[in-house]
Amino acid sequence: MLDGLIASLNQIDILIFYIININMQNQVFDVIMPLISSVGYFSIWIGLCVLLYVFGGRKGRNVALVCIVALVFGYFLTEILKYIVARPRPYVALNGIRVLTDMSGSSWPSGHTVASFIGAIIIGRSYSFKFKGKRCRLIYPLLVFAFLVGFSRIYNGVHYPFDVISGALIGIFCALLILMIEKDIIKFNEMLL
Repeated sequence: MLDGLIASLNQIDILIFYIININMQNQVFDVIMPLISSVGYFSIWIGLCVLLYVFGGRKGRNVALVCIVALVFGYFLTEILKYIVARPRPYVALNGIRVLTDMSGSSWPSGHTVASFIGAIIIGRSYSFKFKGKRCRLIYPLLVFAFLVGFSRIYNGVHYPFDVISGALIGIFCALLILMIEKDIIKFNEMLL
């Protein structure tokens, strides 16, 4: 029974992958999705945190430090899971798909999605902006962007939908876990300075 459930979920995963990768194909997405995808690297988010640390004042330093800790934790957790599960990427396992970006290694979970959700939650919860006279939290547009990064990974042919969903959940988990010890991280950093 469990084998049948897993097989059914795998078929749904592949079906949704083909719908996004093949049926949603268009010239605009072919240009935009690789660009969106490229912002999901852990190194890009770490770079943003470094800029925030240098130019963001005391608040920026604290947010950047907490985010970097979460990103490093998320990176190592993702790499361990990729090694253990070793799920082949769609372009290795499936025929007739479109691949718009180069990737190597295992497919599950999506590291780009993990990093994007970590950054969206930790940076987004700390900042807001004015829009039509109202104060809006940055977390909402950043979460939309993180979703787009995950979607782009499927569209680009390098991840299955379940890889992306898992990546989002792992990113949320890592962010919330590190936010639980945020004060300790900041206090430890202040002791070092």
